[in-house]
Amino acid sequence: MAGLIRWTRSRFEELTTEEIYRILDLRQRVFVVEQRCPYLDTDGRDRFSYHLCGWNEEGLLCAYLRIVQPGKRFNEPSIGRVVTDPSARRQGLGKELMRKGMAWCGELYPGLPVRISAQQYLEGCYADLGFVTDPALAPYD
Repeated sequence: MAGLIRWTRSRFEELTTEEIYRILDLRQRVFVVEQRCPYLDTDGRDRFSYHLCGWNEEGLLCAYLRIVQPGKRFNEPSIGRVVTDPSARRQGLGKELMRKGMAWCGELYPGLPVRISAQQYLEGCYADLGFVTDPALAPYD
């Protein structure tokens, strides 16, 4: 992967206003505009989540995910809003982000399984990380 990434891990109340703005900006640019998935991104779960951010040397938020507490979306802890900035793709950053997110989730909730909800076209990528599709929920919950 090109460049050095500085990883930060925060509870919602630890995020600065600027960090929240950059997180919401990246999520909207990728999910709503680029992927044309119009949905309410501010779903109320951010405040019950832990936030993993990857910042490049210029201070750009280039990778992000959130870990939602058990019971706030699923019975299990869940990883969601996994996103990389378009300028940082094809460098392995997405898998590094997920590995770091899964490790942190294991620290927060040892022994609990982790659930994700992801777009179907990414099924192979998540399978490489050990996730399996729940046929009861496929193709979309």
